[in-house]
Amino acid sequence: MKAKLGMSPIAWWNDDLVELSDDVSLEECLRQSRSAGFTGMEKGRRFPDDPEVMLPILKAADVTLCGGWFSGTLVDEDLAVNKARIQPMIDLFKAVDAPCIVYGEVGRSMQGKREIPLAQKPKLSDDEMKAYARKVTEFGEWCADQGMPLAYHHHMAAVVETEPELDAFMQYSGAGIPLLFDAGHLAFAGGDVLRAIDNHHKRITHVHVKDVRMEVINGLDRSKQSFLDAVALGAFTVPGDGSLDFGAIVQKFADYGYEGWFVVEAEQDPRKNPPLKMAQVGYKELMRVMTAAGYTVETQGFPKG
Repeated sequence: MKAKLGMSPIAWWNDDLVELSDDVSLEECLRQSRSAGFTGMEKGRRFPDDPEVMLPILKAADVTLCGGWFSGTLVDEDLAVNKARIQPMIDLFKAVDAPCIVYGEVGRSMQGKREIPLAQKPKLSDDEMKAYARKVTEFGEWCADQGMPLAYHHHMAAVVETEPELDAFMQYSGAGIPLLFDAGHLAFAGGDVLRAIDNHHKRITHVHVKDVRMEVINGLDRSKQSFLDAVALGAFTVPGDGSLDFGAIVQKFADYGYEGWFVVEAEQDPRKNPPLKMAQVGYKELMRVMTAAGYTVETQGFPKG
């Protein structure tokens, strides 16, 4: 089985908490990640939106674009609005041969609002979840028809956060909307990571290997502290530096024959947790557990030829 290892630039520059950002260029971010061993990078705010500008930067760094976040609003807004907003991203991602766009629901979400505590996260009724899941499925099918598949990101402080919410979304949605599985977000939400993989492996096409510090999460006052407060306190980290058993998680993916990207997305304070050092820790741990699970990790970055 083959796998690819990527990173998110959120370890270097945080789009929601700018104060948790390292003052480095895109080129330096790519250089550090590649020097640690990673061959892919998801899109962040310092990436150009013109493929003619982006491709030479990726080629020089020997890195491929392995995904990127789209802020969807389908829980509140219609398909046409979201289609118009995502079309330039589809065109860009096709031009640079990215594998997928990550759909993150921001409608009603508290994930970017530091003043709103975790306990006030939005919740959908069963009928609302049914309608939402069908709508997202239709959107996913349309994006795939344009030549760029989506991967749905369940997320803390959003309408699909908990394991029961994920189960309901997956039940009511269809194969037209694949799943991005994020172990860290599900663990933060109190879910059973291995059980969720068992339940939804057939639809998982993209994986975020985010680790968590459970001592930080367990110490939160969810009636007062927000998702961004948790991030600032160090709730997330890279594999090998937190509480999750990535040996068991990666083995579970191997058992189901998953092949594709495993992306380290670990937002934390770069002054306390230098991104290059964290990248090295995460890569070492992932190589250890992936080798044990029987994966061959691809070492080529930017496609040759």
